[in-house]
Amino acid sequence: MQLNFKKSYKFAIKSSAYITLFFLGVFLLYHFFIAPLQLFFVISFAFCLFIFSFLLIQYRVETFIYKRVKKIYDDVSLLENTSFRNQPITTDMATLTKEVQKFARDKKLEIETLKIREEYRREFLGNVSHELKTPLFTVQGYLLTLLDGAMDDKNIRKKYLQRAEKGVERLIYIVKDLDMITKLETGDINLDVTKFNIIEVIQNVFDLLEMRASKKHITLTFDTKYAKPIWINGDQEKVQQVVTNLVVNSIKYGKEGGTTEVSIEDLVNNKVIIRVTDNGEGIEKQHIPRLFERFYRVDKSGARSEGGSGLGLAIVKHIIEGHNEKIYIESQFGVGSEFSFTMEKAK
Repeated sequence: MQLNFKKSYKFAIKSSAYITLFFLGVFLLYHFFIAPLQLFFVISFAFCLFIFSFLLIQYRVETFIYKRVKKIYDDVSLLENTSFRNQPITTDMATLTKEVQKFARDKKLEIETLKIREEYRREFLGNVSHELKTPLFTVQGYLLTLLDGAMDDKNIRKKYLQRAEKGVERLIYIVKDLDMITKLETGDINLDVTKFNIIEVIQNVFDLLEMRASKKHITLTFDTKYAKPIWINGDQEKVQQVVTNLVVNSIKYGKEGGTTEVSIEDLVNNKVIIRVTDNGEGIEKQHIPRLFERFYRVDKSGARSEGGSGLGLAIVKHIIEGHNEKIYIESQFGVGSEFSFTMEKAK
C-alpha cells in the first residue's frame, strides 16, 4: 500500500501549551513567594519549553501512534476497499474515527445487501428448479410408460406423445421467458420505438385470447367504443406482449362469467394510461409488493395448474421501465384487480 502520511499538529500544540502553562505558573509562584525572577528569563524558558515539548510530543505521536494507524490501514486494505485505501494516512484521531466509522457503515450495508441477494438467489433457484422439473417429470413419465410397453397400443402411444409434446412446449416457453427477462435486466434488448395505434394492438390481443377467455366464459372488452386511433410511441411488439401478459393474467385469475375491460385515458405531459381491469378474485395486500418478482405466485398451487412460466409480470415491469414509463396496480381481495401503465402519446 502506497503511504501518503498526513501530519496533525493539534495534539502536540495543545499538549505543549498545557506543559508550558503549568511550568509558567510554577515560575510565577516562585517569583512571588520565594525570590524574584527576571521576566526575560521566564519568557525565554517558556518559549524553549514549548518548542521542546512540541517537538518531542509530535515525534512520539508520529512514531508511536503512526505504527498503529498504519496497521489499521493495512488491515483495512486487505478488504480491497479502494476508496478507503487511496486516502492519505492521518494521525488525526477524529478524522481516522470518521473514516473507520464510514467504512464500517459501508461494509455493513454491503453485507446486508449480499445477504438479501443470497436469499433472493436461493429462492430464485428453488423456483426455477420447481418450474422446470414439473414438465420434465411429466415428459419423462409418459416416455417411460411408452418404453415399458404402452408403445404397442396405437391410441395410448399417440395420446402420450401428445401429452409429452405439451410438456416440452411448456419447457420451451419457460426457457424463452427466462432468456427474455435476462436480456431485459442486462439491457441487451434494444427497443424499436415506432408510432402505432394502441387500439389496434389491444384488439389483436383480444382476438388471440378470445378462445382462451371463452373457456371460462370471460368477456374481453373495451370500456367504450374508440372511433379514432390513439397513436403512441414505443416498441409495438413489446407493448403488445405487455398487454397480452396482463390480459392472460386477468383470464387466469378471473372468475367464471367475468369480464376483462381495457380502457385508455389521456394524462398530462403528453401521456396516456392503459388500464386492464377484471372482476376476478383480487389480490391480498401483503402480496402486492412482490407481484413483479420472478416466479412469485400469489396462489402457487392454483397458478401452476393454470400453466405459465411465472415470469409474465416480471417481463411486463422490465418492458415498461425500459420505455421509461410507470406501471401501477390496484386490487381489492374478492372484488378484482386493475393493472395500468403509462405510454408516451405520439404527436
